[in-house]
Amino acid sequence: MEPARERLAAAIEATTFNIPRCPIYQNATATPQTDVAEIRKNLIAQLTAPVKWTQSVEHMLADGANTFTEVGPGKVLQGLVKKINKEAVIV
Repeated sequence: MEPARERLAAAIEATTFNIPRCPIYQNATATPQTDVAEIRKNLIAQLTAPVKWTQSVEHMLADGANTFTEVGPGKVLQGLVKKINKEAVIV
């Protein structure tokens, strides 16, 4: 995965990032992030790091999130959120 990691890192470093309007929860850390340098670092780490899905959703819920929207085909992530918290609103 190292060649892929190097290419991903180069692409991420060449991409312009703006400061997010809301915290970004990334799979590698499961914690909220608004610092662009940390977001870049975590995007690269996500290529090989374990996915912390449950921890990510739990942190979002603890931080006040109660509505989740899945973007893309299917409803797999919606189902996973509901398994973590049955009261979560899915739209």
